[in-house]
Amino acid sequence: MPARRRGGPRTSEQAQGGRWASAMRTIRGTVVGVPRVLAMVWRADRKLTLLMAVMTIAQAVVPATQVYLSKLLIDAVVNAIQHSGHGHGTVNTTPIVVLAALQLLLAAGSSLFTTLANISQQLLQERVSLGVQLMVMEQAARMDLGFFEDAASYDMLQQAQQEAASRPVQMVSGTFGLVRTALTFISMLGLLVQLQWLLALVALLAPIPAFVSNSRYGWAGFAMMRRQSPARRRMTYLTNLLTTDTFSKEISVFTLAGFFTGRFRKLADAFYDEQQRLVVRRYLAGFVWGSLTILVSSGTYLYVALLAVQGKVTLGDLTLYTGAATSVQSNFQNLLSSLSSMYENNLYLNTLFDLLKIEPRVRPPDSPIPVRHPFETGIEFRNVTYRYKGSDEPALRDLSFTIKAGETVAVVGRNGAGKTTLVKLIARLYDPDEGQVLIDGHDVRDYDPDELRSQIGLIFQDYVMYHLSARENIGVGRLEHLDDMVAVRDAADRGGATTLIERLPEGYEALLGRWFDQGHQLSGGEWQKVALSRAFMRDAQILILDEPTAALDARAEYELFARLRELTLGRTAIYISHRFSTVRMADRILVIEEGRLVEQGSHDELMRL
Repeated sequence: MPARRRGGPRTSEQAQGGRWASAMRTIRGTVVGVPRVLAMVWRADRKLTLLMAVMTIAQAVVPATQVYLSKLLIDAVVNAIQHSGHGHGTVNTTPIVVLAALQLLLAAGSSLFTTLANISQQLLQERVSLGVQLMVMEQAARMDLGFFEDAASYDMLQQAQQEAASRPVQMVSGTFGLVRTALTFISMLGLLVQLQWLLALVALLAPIPAFVSNSRYGWAGFAMMRRQSPARRRMTYLTNLLTTDTFSKEISVFTLAGFFTGRFRKLADAFYDEQQRLVVRRYLAGFVWGSLTILVSSGTYLYVALLAVQGKVTLGDLTLYTGAATSVQSNFQNLLSSLSSMYENNLYLNTLFDLLKIEPRVRPPDSPIPVRHPFETGIEFRNVTYRYKGSDEPALRDLSFTIKAGETVAVVGRNGAGKTTLVKLIARLYDPDEGQVLIDGHDVRDYDPDELRSQIGLIFQDYVMYHLSARENIGVGRLEHLDDMVAVRDAADRGGATTLIERLPEGYEALLGRWFDQGHQLSGGEWQKVALSRAFMRDAQILILDEPTAALDARAEYELFARLRELTLGRTAIYISHRFSTVRMADRILVIEEGRLVEQGSHDELMRL
């Protein structure tokens, strides 16, 4: 018999097997997920967790106690009526009053338990949600630059970020809700078994088909989320294009708003269509299988009512057992639904833990060597080759050169020649595929990356515009001196930002950027002066400026390069540029083409060549 083709029609046996596999996967996933969620909650706040646990147990036993008290109260009332009807004198109402008082106390206690549970759950949810967001941020901070240049990494990071705010809330409430439902279910089942074990069995079996169906669609929903993650990221990007000041000018000039909203609408329509198909199938299937549970509940009512008519059970028993049967069914259904929800939450939790398990490729050695002050032998590239992930051609090819300690060197080349890649290797944002990068005679991989970078003041062409105060924008270059106004003012003077900052109403405390109230927007050249000041703030042995004058006007550019000797005194300085005219003051110029060193020498030597 020929093998069934991939993608061909499935037999009913295969479909049924797939549904049961989904159900078993759900149960296993929940068994794994609940301890992990509880561990996260326990780490977030132990006192609140203990309070939540006690309130969960208290809430769980209330329903069975209420049902049993109702049975006793009804039986007491019936007995009193019968006693009065037979003319036995004064009726003793004390049991009725006591039982009614107990019901009142139980109702008040239940309300208190719910209040305390809501308080602890709300606070725990906030704690866990904030904790998860911090975990994502801290993990992102650990990762090297290569992680952020991979689309799959971005998808995983965005999934974790998107779910970090809401998913922990569902996990906390779902986990404790699962425990509460299970305890209530067990207590009610104990009452129901006293009447007839077959009735308890029927109540147990009725919700299972709905659970199997829900498990199947829970997995389908998670798989759809994973599949749609790139589209979600594109939609987020398109939203940012139209809601961020960075892009507004060009979008307005080129009248691109309609183009980008059209792109968003197309992605959103496809996204919605897929969501709609799954949601409709999921809830219609839930309705069909849920109807079976309703049918069983009605049958239970009828069965116990007939037993009461036949005198086999009391009216109190009728109340007890119909309430217990309904509760068993609803709680078992809720239990299975909670299992599905917890499994779904666990799928998202897996994404978070998968992210947290990723180790950066650029890591400190087991025994890092200390950074020497000052450096004695400068920087050396030995046959360095580096290729970006997914690229066929290397960005740097067998590159070798030396830069002496205290020397000022300019690296010149066309766009895409590999200049910025060279800088990233010096700062150990990447590790070379082949060869070595040495600083002060040691491979950069022998140093602790953070300690090494503390000796490097670097400004990239795509510098960051922090929406912080002017003081903080400069001071973050050396966090330990963030509040040292003497150091901040000195760095601002070196970077040429003093005049523009002192012109602001609040001076160094003025908020820069327009994202927050009372912020001051700067021009591109002014932002670059602030970024330059940030680089000079760092008391670093190596100063690297990647296209430092790209946004400066001619006068500011001239002033900066005229002061290069003064600004880099006692430091090893590297300037990245694609123009010879801006690097005359360098001791030596390295010319890079297609990742290779093609020429080097002083400005005059290169001009003679």
